[in-house]
Amino acid sequence: MEFRCRLGTPGGEIIEGIYAADNEARLRRDLEEKGLYILGIQRAGGLSLANLGLQRRRRIATREFLVFNQELATLLKAGMPLVQSLDILRRRVTNPTFKSVLDDVHERVRSGSSLSEAFEAQGTMFPGIYTASLLAGEKSGSLEVVLRRYVSYVKVVSGVKRKTISALVYPAILLVLSLTVVALIVLKVVPAFTSFYEQAANAELPLSTRMLVALSKFAGTYFGLLALTILGLAAGFWFWLRQPGNRVRFDRWTLRVPMLGAISQKFATSQAARTLATLLGGGIPLVNAIDIASRSIQNQYVAHELQIAAQHVREGRALATSMNDSGAFPDVAIKMVEVGEQTGALQEMLNSLADFYDEEIETNLGRFITIIEPALLVIMGIIIAGLLLSLYMPLFQMSNALG
Repeated sequence: MEFRCRLGTPGGEIIEGIYAADNEARLRRDLEEKGLYILGIQRAGGLSLANLGLQRRRRIATREFLVFNQELATLLKAGMPLVQSLDILRRRVTNPTFKSVLDDVHERVRSGSSLSEAFEAQGTMFPGIYTASLLAGEKSGSLEVVLRRYVSYVKVVSGVKRKTISALVYPAILLVLSLTVVALIVLKVVPAFTSFYEQAANAELPLSTRMLVALSKFAGTYFGLLALTILGLAAGFWFWLRQPGNRVRFDRWTLRVPMLGAISQKFATSQAARTLATLLGGGIPLVNAIDIASRSIQNQYVAHELQIAAQHVREGRALATSMNDSGAFPDVAIKMVEVGEQTGALQEMLNSLADFYDEEIETNLGRFITIIEPALLVIMGIIIAGLLLSLYMPLFQMSNALG
C-alpha cells in the first residue's frame, strides 16, 4: 500500500514523496521514529478530490467526543473491562461516523491492540495529544485519570475559543451590515437620483456627486466582473495558503497586526503551554510532548518555531533558551518556563502560564471590542453621511436657485 506524504525535517525543510507501508498507522510510526514531522498523509492514487485538497473531512462533535471519554472513564473506574466498555459505548452512539470509528476501535482492541494504537490508526481524525495521553495512561496504569485530564483540558481550551469567537461576533455583524447599507446606496439609491438629476438639473453637479455617480455606474455595469474578481482573489489566496511554507509566512504576518497580533500570540502560547502541561502530567517525555504540542497549535508559525525548539531540546538545550532564540514567544512565557525548568516544576508553571494568558486574552479582547465598536460606528457613519450628503447636495442647490 502506497501513501503520498508531506513531511517536515528537523532542520525545517518540507519534503514530499511516495512511501510504502502495510497501513497508515505503521507508516506514521516509522516516519516519527526517523525524526520526521508528518504534515500530510494520504493514499496514493489517481486524481481525486482528496488529491486536490478538496476532500470533505469527517468530523465528530467535540461535545459528543467529550461525553464518550467521560463515560469511558466512569466505566473504567467502576471496574468494567476496556473491551466491554467500548462495546457498551459504541452501541449508544447515534452519529454514524463516530459509530463506525468506535466499531473499528472496538474490533482492534478486541484483537489485541492497545487503545492508543486503535485510535492512532484512525489517522488525523483525533488530535495527537489524545493518542499520546492514552499511551501515557496505558503505560502508567492510570487510563481513567488520563481520560479525565484530557476532558478537562478540552473544556478549558474550548471555553477560551468560545469566548474569543463570541467577542468578535458583534463587530463582524456590524461591519457586514454597514457594508450592505453602503452597497445598497451605491447600487440602488444612487441610480434613481442620477436619472432625476439628468432630467431636472441644468447646472453642473458637485464634484463629490459626480464621483459618486461615476462609482455607481461603474459598479452597476461591471458588478458581475467585480464579483468574479473578488471570488478569484479569494480562491487564489486560499490556494496560496496551501502551498508549503506560505501558511507559516501568513501566520507570522498576523502576529504583527496591531492589537490582534498580540492576542493571537498569547492564544497560541496559552494553547501550547496547556497542551504541554497536560502531556507532561500524563508522563510523556519533554521532547515528545513538545513535538505533539506543536501540532495542536493553530498558528503555524508558532508551531514551526516550537518544532525547532523541540529539536534543540533533543540536542540538550533548555526549552526556555530555545524559545528565546526563536523570537515567537512573549518574554513572560520564556521567563516562566525558565523558572519552571530551574525549580523542577515545569508542569505547574505551564498551567499557571496558560491561566495567566487566558485572563490576558479576555482582558485584551474586551479592550479591543471597546475600541473597535465605536470606531466602526463612527467610520461607517461618516461614510454613509458623506454618501447621503453627496446625493442631496444638488437638491440643496436647486432649492436655493428656486428661492
